[in-house]
Amino acid sequence: MKILQNSSEPIYKQIANQYRDQILSGKLKPESYLPSIRELAQDLKISVITTMKAYEILAEEGLVTAVQGKGYFVNPQNLELVREQHLRLIETELQNAINSAKVAGVTGEELKQMLEALLQAN
Repeated sequence: MKILQNSSEPIYKQIANQYRDQILSGKLKPESYLPSIRELAQDLKISVITTMKAYEILAEEGLVTAVQGKGYFVNPQNLELVREQHLRLIETELQNAINSAKVAGVTGEELKQMLEALLQAN
């Protein structure tokens, strides 16, 4: 796991995003356990609270479940449900971009060009 200390993204989100990607891509298999909160905090040299917050985000999203005395394990994923959740998130983010574009006076065509450029860059 790589954590960028100088990133504008909070560390807990970096952790949650990396685990989310590993779970959804199948790198972390259902029923496998994540490192303990203390172990991960120690490995990354960060606060236990930061690690706990990342794990709580994953639990809220239904990706992991906490088991008393054992830690967090990966839930089996309903890929169609996961896709639907991501589609809703994309729609929200695109609506935010449209709203920002209106405020900045960016035309629909300019916005499309920006999206095309970003898609090509990735």
